[in-house]
Amino acid sequence: MDFTADSLLSRAAQELSPRADELIHDVEQCLRREVPELWDEPDIAQMTGENVAEHVVAILFGIEHDIEPRRIDPPAADAERARRLAQRGKPVTAMLRAFRLAEGLILDRLLEELPRLTSDAEPINAATRKLFTLATEYLDRISETGVVAFQDERDRQVQWRLSVVNEASVRVGTTLDIARTAQELADLATERFADAVTVDLLDTSYGDEPSAKGTLVVRRVAQQSVTDCYPETTYQEASYGESSVPPQQLHRYPDGSPPARALVTGRPSRHHLGPSASMLLVPLCARGTTLGVAQFFRHHKPGAYGDEDLLLAQEIAARTAVAIDNARRYTHARATALTLQRSLLPRSTPAQSAVEVACRYLPAAAQLGVGGDWYDVIPLSGARVALVVGDVVGHGIHAAATMGRLRTAVRTLADIDLPPDELLTHLDDVVVRLAAEVSDEVSAQTDTESAGDIGATCLYAVYDPVAGRCTLARAGHVLPVVMTRDGTADILELPAGPPLGLGGLPFEAAEIDLPEGSLLALYTDGLIEALDHDVEAGLTRLCHALAQSSASLEATCDTVLEALLPADRPHDDVALLLARTHTLGDRQVATWDVKADPAEVARARASVSEQLTTWGLEELDFTTELVVSELVTNAIRYGRPPIQLRLIHDRTLMCEVADAGSTTPHLRRARDFDEGGRGLFLVAQLTEHWGTRHARRGKTVWAECALGGPPLFSDAAALEVEGIPGVV
Repeated sequence: MDFTADSLLSRAAQELSPRADELIHDVEQCLRREVPELWDEPDIAQMTGENVAEHVVAILFGIEHDIEPRRIDPPAADAERARRLAQRGKPVTAMLRAFRLAEGLILDRLLEELPRLTSDAEPINAATRKLFTLATEYLDRISETGVVAFQDERDRQVQWRLSVVNEASVRVGTTLDIARTAQELADLATERFADAVTVDLLDTSYGDEPSAKGTLVVRRVAQQSVTDCYPETTYQEASYGESSVPPQQLHRYPDGSPPARALVTGRPSRHHLGPSASMLLVPLCARGTTLGVAQFFRHHKPGAYGDEDLLLAQEIAARTAVAIDNARRYTHARATALTLQRSLLPRSTPAQSAVEVACRYLPAAAQLGVGGDWYDVIPLSGARVALVVGDVVGHGIHAAATMGRLRTAVRTLADIDLPPDELLTHLDDVVVRLAAEVSDEVSAQTDTESAGDIGATCLYAVYDPVAGRCTLARAGHVLPVVMTRDGTADILELPAGPPLGLGGLPFEAAEIDLPEGSLLALYTDGLIEALDHDVEAGLTRLCHALAQSSASLEATCDTVLEALLPADRPHDDVALLLARTHTLGDRQVATWDVKADPAEVARARASVSEQLTTWGLEELDFTTELVVSELVTNAIRYGRPPIQLRLIHDRTLMCEVADAGSTTPHLRRARDFDEGGRGLFLVAQLTEHWGTRHARRGKTVWAECALGGPPLFSDAAALEVEGIPGVV
């Protein structure tokens, strides 16, 4: 029988068609052996097998019926398989190599059929040449179609990954909260490429670092799932016996488990959990430190994870790790600053009788950091008390440290009993010097003219329970509020003073009468300033809150904070100090005018002795008479009239001698043969405290004796025994 090239090829294809299943099997086995990456995922393997069968049938049918290659329709799933390979990160070369291997095997089988049909070499050679031409044209066509579909999908995947990464840069790390940042990662991943996500961080409280041995303690800080169950349960139970972990729960990764290996090595990995489930393990690493591990699960979304998915998860996890590390560092710095500030604030208010106090300090929201607000209650001589509220500009450790230095300076200045306006003047000098120090430090570090600024505001008030009078001065601070016993709350109009740190500007003080039971409110601007209202509205709210009846000052503090501050955290630090005034009446205070005559000393001692008997303090008679004798003698000898003697019976027995002179007495140790100089030394030895305070005109020398204890000395002879020579 004579054959043409076309008829010979048609007959060969016709002879081979009944054995198409055998040919399909051989092609599939060849591809499984030579291109294994097309068979490592079930759905891809199924598509590849179906694709091989469709191509074999299409080629044999086209050759049998002499159809031109360009008219042979490739399988409809060809482009879909190319797109699926691109989605899974398979190389396009694997697809092209599979085409060439399949083509070569089909050509071999067709060429084997030609000698069986004819022995004429001429038609065999012609058929062979035409077969190669047909196969090349067909291979070129399907390869081009596959590469176009593959590249289109690759471009789409690249754009999609870029959009996910860009979205992650916007949505992940919006706050400096560790748990929220981790949850933002979980939420984004479940929306875009995962069915479930868990984020575990190493629990630093256990001191764990990634190591090659032992178990790692981690905390489940975030998790999210498209369903109510987490697919890792089955995997964990099968792999290392751990069930699903609730949020914020500590758990352990056994040595050798996949998450433990990820933490130890810092390397991500992919895992197939079953026919329809897969997992990505991505360590969270930032600045050379492994912070934890994120696990991404897929069991509903089509297809298992591929290499491209792992790269995407790594990119997002890297951004998340930096955000978590920033939050961790900020949290540590904030905790340090908050601890520092709380250590610098008074842990408890000192015992005193002038006022009943209640105070609060609330740090600002976490984004702002700890500020420099402070309050203080300082007992002064004469049963008086100083009330202080201040605010350092800025936030952070430097603001807290500056606050501590200013609070120490205020207490030091208060110890020398400076009037409020003079105290603020000295405090202003302190701030100016601190600012100069910071300027020098910044200039030394940066070699530039830039310098950090230090500024602060302060309100300093001194309340005298004997006179029922309060003296106040402010340095750029918000005005205080006073509420009288009739329930009327008013804003005190004090002279305006510049903020601390400007230097060279004066401060003025104002005096007001505060009857028994008046309520004085000192606070920082964070209490009355807010985003939803201005300062005037805040002051109105404060007056209204203070006017409400409360069972105690502590309850009043809570009422004020609830009325003026948001439910979560204030936008700025808040310090609040409430003081309810008390007065010391005639039953606790005795006053005598003393003439500038040495003979008055004896009469003063007698009056004091009589008053001590009235108060039932006879055990302090000798000591007090000696102190009064020394102080009155000094006032007569070195001071100027008028002279006044006052006893105050409070928590201690206070003895005060005031005169119009400005000369300050000083303590010194007299030599053996000196005739004088022992008076203040005796006073210092016989009393708990003593000192001098200056007024606008004159001074007051005071001393305090403790109540309730045995007398220091019962007679004058005992003084000699105690080593105070020259007294007897």
